[in-house]
Amino acid sequence: MTRRGRRSVPLIIAVAQRYDRKMGIGSLIATMLPSSIAFLPACTGMVIGWRWLGLPLGPNARSSAHRDRPGARPRPGRPSTTVTGMDTTRFDDDLRAMLGEVESDRRGEPSDYLEDVAGQHVDGLAVAVCTVDGHQAAAGETEHAFALQSVSKALTYAVVLQEIGLDHVLEDVGVEPSGESFNHLSLHDDGRPCNPLINAGAILVHSLLPAGDEDERTALLLRRYSALAGVELEVCEDVLDAERTRADRNLGLAHLLADAGRLPISAREAVAGYLAQCSVLVTAPQLAVMGATLAAGGTNPVTGERVLDEWVAQQTMSVMLTCGMYDASGQWVAEVGVPAKSGVSGALLGAVPGALGLAAWSPRLDEQGNSRRGIGLFEGLSSRWDLHVLQHRGALRGLSGPR
Repeated sequence: MTRRGRRSVPLIIAVAQRYDRKMGIGSLIATMLPSSIAFLPACTGMVIGWRWLGLPLGPNARSSAHRDRPGARPRPGRPSTTVTGMDTTRFDDDLRAMLGEVESDRRGEPSDYLEDVAGQHVDGLAVAVCTVDGHQAAAGETEHAFALQSVSKALTYAVVLQEIGLDHVLEDVGVEPSGESFNHLSLHDDGRPCNPLINAGAILVHSLLPAGDEDERTALLLRRYSALAGVELEVCEDVLDAERTRADRNLGLAHLLADAGRLPISAREAVAGYLAQCSVLVTAPQLAVMGATLAAGGTNPVTGERVLDEWVAQQTMSVMLTCGMYDASGQWVAEVGVPAKSGVSGALLGAVPGALGLAAWSPRLDEQGNSRRGIGLFEGLSSRWDLHVLQHRGALRGLSGPR
């Protein structure tokens, strides 16, 4: 280990201990995990690795991330977002092979809202990928459109961060894994929802959109969602009607937030807008482009449009990594290691920073409400393509050489 490395290791440990005591491990990861620096002993010992993305180390790292706001000049010296040495000709073969591995799995039940939506078959299956260079591949029922459902929570979180800034959002919603089901009222002691990817947090985040009424908030989200996907998206009225008939629990959560003085709009208006964002339709290839836009630091790799600031994409993927799979998030990080968000439509969105966006759709769900076959696809592709963000090797190394 270098002399500089020996001096820095105690600092890293001290910062981690400080954040763990004061903020919780979710806040530590959401703030500092994307910043990484590796100290490799010459012979033996522990490897401490954090990815270097330009944020300073030490007690001021969090405040520095907070200063990186919309309108701030980009940090100098950042590498361009490209993927090199990747054998993209294998994409189609690998996607088809993974479909074959999971296709026969008929375990799990679909969400009951599908009973009221025409054309939604429970055994559909699709997978798609889009790299940060804009290379796309897909397999399965790639033209079938399905609702974003809870995948929209991560996207709306990104939009609100972009519109009003991180400090404002953190005043109302935390970034800690709840350890509970997505529809529980999981709150911090100060009354904030634990994170923006559970229902209570997502309803509150939607209410923070800077718009005059429900229609304006939905229109704003549709513009931003469409920019993320590179195509015009729309709300499915059949899905929205089905969700309205099942909205009692969400209304209950919203009324409790309103009673605590947390909602800036009425409970009914917040839930109505939240259900509309959940009802936006996408295909698997479109969803993969949305993931690739996050992975590329906020620039759509297909259209070239900058949709989000880089700090917004980073913050969003950090929370997706720690909270995106609900009470299975810890197991997900350990086994798959990709920032992800699931939805009860069977949608599953993943984003590997600097590499690619990945999407799957299969409506049969496991006990946590996540797509069973979607998880199988992500597990297999993460292993095949070396996608785990905490590995010591480069992402996509599994695509750079012979099998």
